Amino acid sequence: MTTTTGPVLVIAAHPDDPDFLAGGTVARLAKEGREVAYVILTNGNKGSGNRGVTSEQLAPIREEEQRRAAHVLGVRHVEFLGYEDGELEDTRELRRDISREIRRWRPDLIITLNPYRTYNNFPGWHRDHRTTARVVLDCVYPLARDHLSFPELAPDYEPHKVREVYLIQWEHPQLIIDITATIDLKLEAIRCHASQVTDFAAFEARMRDRATTLGKEKGYSYAEGFDHVIVPG
Repeated sequence: MTTTTGPVLVIAAHPDDPDFLAGGTVARLAKEGREVAYVILTNGNKGSGNRGVTSEQLAPIREEEQRRAAHVLGVRHVEFLGYEDGELEDTRELRRDISREIRRWRPDLIITLNPYRTYNNFPGWHRDHRTTARVVLDCVYPLARDHLSFPELAPDYEPHKVREVYLIQWEHPQLIIDITATIDLKLEAIRCHASQVTDFAAFEARMRDRATTLGKEKGYSYAEGFDHVIVPG
C-alpha cells in the first residue's frame, strides 16, 4: 500500500474532509501502527444549509465533530488552523503555516485533497479543496524541505523531507487501497459529523456504492482511490 512506515499527516480544507474522503485508509494505517495526525485548514463555519445556525455557532460544533470522528479512526492529534471557510488563498501565511505543520509532525506520508476539479463529481472539489492541494504540494516540495524557506520557523521547526503524497482521487486513481476491513469505522466516523449528514442511511448507501465501484478493479469489496506522488530529491 505504501512504501514508508513512519508518521502520516492528513491535511484537509474542512472538518469532515479526511473522514468522508479517506477515512477507510486512515483507519487502516492507524490499525497498522502508523501515527496519524490531522491538520484542518479552515474552521468550517460556512458548511451548513440550516438557516437557524450562525457561522459563530457552527465552527465549534464542527471542530468537536471532527475530534470525535478522528478518535473513532485512531487518529491521536487534530490541529485546526482556523482559516475562514470558503476563502482560502494561496498566501505566504498559508504556505508558512502548512510548512510549519509538516516540519512539526515530520510525516513520511501526506494524504491530502486533489488540485484538479473533476466534473463527473462536480460538487466534490470546490475551491478550498483545490487551493489546499496546490499549497500542500508546494510546501512538500520545496518549502518545508529547504532551510532557507521561512527562516522565522527556525530553530523550532527544522526542515523536513516528505517521502510520498496520496492525492484523493475518485476517477481513474493510480492507487486503490482496500478498505473492506475498515469501512465500518469510516462510516462510524462519518456519523459523528451530524451537522453535515441529515439522512445517514442515504449517505451510507452512496459511500458504499462509491467504495464498491473503486474496489471492483482489484477485487476488493470496498476501496478508496488516490493518485500517488513519490517526492523527488
